[in-house]
Amino acid sequence: MGKKIYLCSPHMGGGEMKYVQEAFDSNWVAPLGPNVDGLERELGTAVGAKHVAALSSGTAAIHLSLILLGVRPGDYVIGSSFTFSATVNPIAYLGATPVLVDSEPDTWNMDPKLLEQAIQVESRKSKVERIKAIVVAHLYGMPAKMNEIMAVADKYGIPVIEDAAEALGSEYMGKRVGCNSKFGILSFNGNKIITTSGGGALLSDDEAMINKARFLATQARDPAPHYQHSEIGYNYRMSNVVAGVGRGQLEVLDLRVRQHREINAWYRELLKDVPGVTFQSEPSADFYSNFWLTCIVIDPAKAVTDREKLRLAFEAAHIESRPLWKPMHLQPVFAGCPAYVNGTSEKLFADGLCLPSGSNIDEDDRRRIEDVLRSEFKV
Repeated sequence: MGKKIYLCSPHMGGGEMKYVQEAFDSNWVAPLGPNVDGLERELGTAVGAKHVAALSSGTAAIHLSLILLGVRPGDYVIGSSFTFSATVNPIAYLGATPVLVDSEPDTWNMDPKLLEQAIQVESRKSKVERIKAIVVAHLYGMPAKMNEIMAVADKYGIPVIEDAAEALGSEYMGKRVGCNSKFGILSFNGNKIITTSGGGALLSDDEAMINKARFLATQARDPAPHYQHSEIGYNYRMSNVVAGVGRGQLEVLDLRVRQHREINAWYRELLKDVPGVTFQSEPSADFYSNFWLTCIVIDPAKAVTDREKLRLAFEAAHIESRPLWKPMHLQPVFAGCPAYVNGTSEKLFADGLCLPSGSNIDEDDRRRIEDVLRSEFKV
């Protein structure tokens, strides 16, 4: 059967150990330290953000960004429905109500028209000021339609947070995602395009906000010779060892993006003549996806197989694939939340599959993946 082929497994670049070794040699293994400072500086350069806070996870970054925007119990925050739950969970941490907005079919990301409808309807119920933020996910690395989304957000004076957890290295209109709004968040979880094993970052051009994020992420310790706290804080800072891994990984970011895009191109060529198969695709030259995961939709009325049959065929061959995200408005935990839907994400969830997309997929892996695809699609 061969080794298991994972959806997207960690891929070390070779430079990580020099930074980790420096941390060990200097005995600087505790949170914070030179690697954290270096990673923040180098990330800022890589993505075009003026200020960066290295944190323990992307979820922590979303949580802190909402706190910094003043989200309180009883407030409303609009979020993408078609995403992983970590995009929306921090809204609930703060006692606010998620307002879930469905996708448009071009990028599979938040629909700007539905976004405006959600703002208008929810505002009539209370006050527009109660909608404190909009959290937009860049799904599977594909940039959202940020010009349209920002136009709506600016019209109503609502700040935007970009959940770019899956989209490091992606670009929208020549600018790397995460830097088109008030805050951007990144994730370095083990399955992301680069990893620190676990970690994340908060991006902003607002220096005061990032300084406050660092303060809150370090248990909100007041400047005093003793332990004094005037605000509730969190243990959200990245460790110096983990940041060393991140610095080494960042050295190969552009290579990893090229490799993921090459895998995507290979799948497209392999399946180009298969009836009923479509890909998540860049709508125009304004969109540049890292194609963190290559995602397809299988129309069971046109194809000889369906999503679940293909997934099970991969599983039998010891190859990991995964259905697309189950929308948040279908999740039991968010069942009572306001939702503005158009059927797009539900259809994508029913018929969509994430294919193995790791940058470390070798020729033997490709052969095994191709065998399954050819067998299932009868090509």
